[in-house]
Amino acid sequence: MKRSGAIQAFLLSALLLTALTCNAEEIKIGAGSAPAENILKPLKAAFEEETGIQLIIIESGPKVGFLDLKRANLDAAAAGFSYNDWQQLMINEWAPIEEPSRFTPVTIGADRIVVITHRENRVKSLSAVQLSGIFSGKIGNWKEVGGEDAPIMIVWGTLMQDDNALFQERIMPGELLSPDLLDTTTASEVRQNVAANPNAIGIGPQGIIDDSIATPEIPEVTREITLLAKVNPPEAVKRLLEFLQSRGKTQPKH
Repeated sequence: MKRSGAIQAFLLSALLLTALTCNAEEIKIGAGSAPAENILKPLKAAFEEETGIQLIIIESGPKVGFLDLKRANLDAAAAGFSYNDWQQLMINEWAPIEEPSRFTPVTIGADRIVVITHRENRVKSLSAVQLSGIFSGKIGNWKEVGGEDAPIMIVWGTLMQDDNALFQERIMPGELLSPDLLDTTTASEVRQNVAANPNAIGIGPQGIIDDSIATPEIPEVTREITLLAKVNPPEAVKRLLEFLQSRGKTQPKH
């Protein structure tokens, strides 16, 4: 009997915990690489502890993030774009924002795009001309930019539309991206692939920098980070914005 009672008590506790978890307030945010790596992931634990609101970060990229926000599958979306640039992206992707006034953009920080290489790569700096040559495929060997005699492997994140668009606009205007590249998804996956291949190169937000990769010096490329919600957003989103404001906007590190 005692054992049966203990089992029943355990099951009751488990059910209560499940119920509390299910009823916990949450925010679902679709995020590009810049807001995810630089702002949302670093503050997630502190925000949840202070507010009791679960912050669910879905790394879906700015296009899918906006479409899911529009369909009410998300509470907010965030990307490394100004709202004007975000609208232009959606036009380019054949999914224009039909009623821009239905959404409220808030600038929550700024970011710097970085180029990453394997940590043993001896190339310490790359000019815009060299970067344009590498990512367009016109430069295909590291020895052409002062490195080893080895083919360059480009790693490209398909869910990093904000990073990718700005990098191509600022660093390689008028040039097409090389078709000879390794497609991956998020900034974290770009970093993992670059760290695992001595000949690899990729781009991403500054928040992906760690000891597993190297970051050669490049011309500065910075951008705004915008959080987008519908007009009159849920109270939980307002709490997140207040939390961000209390800590100041994240600025690019140099």
